[in-house]
Amino acid sequence: MQADSTVSPTAGLSRRSMSAGATVFKNVRPYGAKLPVDLTVVDGVITAAPAPRGAEVVDCEGSIALPTLVDAHIHPDKTAWGEPWVTRNPAGSIAEYTAEDVKLYHALRTPLKVRAERLMGHAVTQGTRAMRAHVDVAPAYDLVGVEGVGSARRALRHALDVEIVAFPQHGVIRTPGTEELLEEAARTGAVDRVGGIDPIGFDEALDEQLDVVFGIADRHGVGVDIHLHERAATGLESLRAIIDRTRALSLQGKVTVSHVFCVPGLPERELDRLAADLADAGISLTTVAPSADLVLPIGRLREHGVHVGLGSDGVRDSWSPFGNADMLHRSHLLAQVQDARLDEELEAAFRSAADGGARLLGLPVADLAPGSPADFLLVRGECLPQVVVDLPRREMVVRGGRVVARDGELVGH
Repeated sequence: MQADSTVSPTAGLSRRSMSAGATVFKNVRPYGAKLPVDLTVVDGVITAAPAPRGAEVVDCEGSIALPTLVDAHIHPDKTAWGEPWVTRNPAGSIAEYTAEDVKLYHALRTPLKVRAERLMGHAVTQGTRAMRAHVDVAPAYDLVGVEGVGSARRALRHALDVEIVAFPQHGVIRTPGTEELLEEAARTGAVDRVGGIDPIGFDEALDEQLDVVFGIADRHGVGVDIHLHERAATGLESLRAIIDRTRALSLQGKVTVSHVFCVPGLPERELDRLAADLADAGISLTTVAPSADLVLPIGRLREHGVHVGLGSDGVRDSWSPFGNADMLHRSHLLAQVQDARLDEELEAAFRSAADGGARLLGLPVADLAPGSPADFLLVRGECLPQVVVDLPRREMVVRGGRVVARDGELVGH
């Protein structure tokens, strides 16, 4: 195969050179295949056609190529990532945690938009191609978070797709002024979705909260993504009410429920009935794999046609000192809490962050086949299961056929 030039994955690549319409990534092992192949990319899409004359060539030296991942649930506005160490205070209830959020917001000197862009850019370097960002909306912040994450989204648009959720962490009903802020965020087009939180357990106003949230979504044509930490019968009551409103307003395909701690542990028959209803209403779910008893039964839900995404949740914020916005690492954690042992179980954990997240956000699945978007990362390793376990360094991240990160640093930013 002839081309004008060949570079290694560790050589300098300018934004201009990688913006070319055609690139050949030589010596790639898709999903850890034994024999390397060449991936030809034209206008951001992998093709089976011969490489056009003059195509850029990147020698990947036998690295494994894997689809880049989707973070279906992350809070980049809250992060202290890259800031001086934060000492956290005791907290146990949502109200106590939200009070700590406000304290941290005022204590951090770096502007929110800078912190958010720093974290979101780091996510790109670790192989994230898209995320759904939940951003606190409350009188304590006004719409500063929405504006800051919106600014970060614009700065990283060459490398990252971002959906923004106006998230009423302080409650919709219990905190006066929040409803008006949610309305403004949706009306101005600043957000893609409006959120809610524990309508019974925290807001203590099931119908009133859902009427507000679904009313805003219906009026302004945005989606819904509701945090549901409620467990057992309380959580199921809220979830059933969400299903009913989704159907009543014909919002199928536009509603997500996050965490959904009332679903794990359900008896098999009850789970199957609920999953069938969720699928019929077009409601998707997300999990952050917090523990073995709270992770969603992803396989069973998917059997019924329910889309399930995987997310980072908070990253080094007032709620937790942990988190790193690395979705390969989150796949590793998912496999751990699921007690994965077999290769297919480890691969399924990876697919939750890749294919599951893409479907949840309505993105094309990046499967490295002809016609697929040229969105992939390169790592050294033997095979996909071993990569999920060992978490090798991301040598290169490719977005639409263009290198956007290399060795943990953004390129062309």
